[in-house]
Amino acid sequence: MSTVPTRAVHVDAVDDWAAGVRTAGGLLVDLGVATDEYVTACVDSVQERGPYIVLAPGLALAHARPEQGATGVGVSVVRLGAPVAFGHPANDPVDLVFAFATVGPGAHLDMLRSLAGALGGGLAARLREAGSVDRLGELLTEAVAGV
Repeated sequence: MSTVPTRAVHVDAVDDWAAGVRTAGGLLVDLGVATDEYVTACVDSVQERGPYIVLAPGLALAHARPEQGATGVGVSVVRLGAPVAFGHPANDPVDLVFAFATVGPGAHLDMLRSLAGALGGGLAARLREAGSVDRLGELLTEAVAGV
C-alpha cells in the first residue's frame, strides 16, 4: 500500500468560495495528481449544481470526475482563517475546504469512505485546533493512510 500524497495549508482569507476551491484544487496540482482543468471542473460543478459539496457545518469537499483531469490520487485541505459562504442554507460559512483527486471510480469511493470515516471521527475539529501547518498535514495524512 502506497502513501496518498497530501497537502495542507492555512490561508487567512479568500475572496469567495470559488477562490477557496481553487486554492484547495491548486494544492492537488502542486502534488502532481490533477491538472488545472480538474480545478476548473471542481468550481464549475458547484456553479452548476449549487453548494452540494458543503457536507457539514463549516466543511466543503471539492472534487470532480476522474476523467476531468485527475492524474493520480491525492487530497488537500485549506483551513481558512476567515470562513467563506458557499450559499448552503445550513452549513455556511465554510472554514475547511478539502479537495481530492482519484483516477478511477473505485479509488474515488475509497477516498470518500476514508474521508467520511475520519470526519466522523473528529478530523474537522482536530484540523481546526491544529497549532501549525505541519500538524494540519500530519492529521490529513493520518486520515487517508488506509486508502
